[in-house]
Amino acid sequence: MRRAPFITLEGPEGGGKSRQAALLRDYLEQRGWSVVLTREPGGTPLGDEVRQILLHADDLAIRPETEALLLAAGRAQHVRDTILPALEVGTAVVCDRYVDSTYAYQGGGHGIPLEQLRPIQEFATGGLAPDLRILLDVPVEIGLARRHADEGSVNRIDLAPVAFHQRVREMFLRLAEADPEGWSVIDAREDVASVAKKVHTDIESRVLTRYTPVMNGV
Repeated sequence: MRRAPFITLEGPEGGGKSRQAALLRDYLEQRGWSVVLTREPGGTPLGDEVRQILLHADDLAIRPETEALLLAAGRAQHVRDTILPALEVGTAVVCDRYVDSTYAYQGGGHGIPLEQLRPIQEFATGGLAPDLRILLDVPVEIGLARRHADEGSVNRIDLAPVAFHQRVREMFLRLAEADPEGWSVIDAREDVASVAKKVHTDIESRVLTRYTPVMNGV
């Protein structure tokens, strides 16, 4: 049984998800929660290997279907080894990307039909869905400019054509529009502090009212 909130941060490249995820962890800890901060791809040793392949293996011609299956494999491990064990003992989980990134990148970006992707995600996650998805939305040109400003952090996905990233953003917005109760859409063009304030306000009103902190996860 879930005893703690599960929150994901989603969005196109350059929206500041990693920074906001760390700030959200700090906020939740200040509110009395023990918190696991994790990410996808990643979150386990196997997931980190998947991340290395998908983001940095520039010499591999990775097909979209292969991407989707590799992500699902890492996600299955991540849910069962990291996310569920934390939630079951009352530790909140903040995750930088989750299922909806597969729908946006492999679905929207690469054109794999969502009806093909959904059963795979259901199997990988066992149906585990977040309490709230925070969509940090940013226009593609701004997001990619942010990413490319730090040459050392540019990865294989960042180098995809602008049209690909436009399709990714459009899919994120479509997912959020279809499920307003499950999403919070925040303009990530604003400064870090302003975005964080909006994230924390939404988490306070839409998620934390459902749970009571379990100190130290016990």
